[in-house]
Amino acid sequence: MKTPTPTQQSIQVYGISNCDTVKKARNWLAEHGLTYAFHDFKKEGVSEASMVHWIHIVGWENLINRKGTTWRKLDTSTQASVKDADSAKALMMIHHSLIKRPVVEWPTHGTLPAVSVSFNSDNWSEQRI
Repeated sequence: MKTPTPTQQSIQVYGISNCDTVKKARNWLAEHGLTYAFHDFKKEGVSEASMVHWIHIVGWENLINRKGTTWRKLDTSTQASVKDADSAKALMMIHHSLIKRPVVEWPTHGTLPAVSVSFNSDNWSEQRI
């Protein structure tokens, strides 16, 4: 399900539309009747404010995808230059495919984090509905 514009209480899913993990997450949301807005950051980019927010909530180490093709294609000196939040943010702003997917901004729900990274149906089932 897709809403034209996110509201204060809507779920915002960030990712790449052809990513298998993003597809699984979007299917899970639809199967559970949860409305969300999707933002393809490969096509639409990512704002620096969003990146700073995500890093603040989940940490840069959890946000950068060191297992993906984009990371493996980087030269070793570029990989070695990622040492902190600022260097990770700078690289992810250039290469959006380095962002682990999906990034989900959830409505406030008790003490759960407002942002999650990646998809695990068991965790989402236990924590989100």
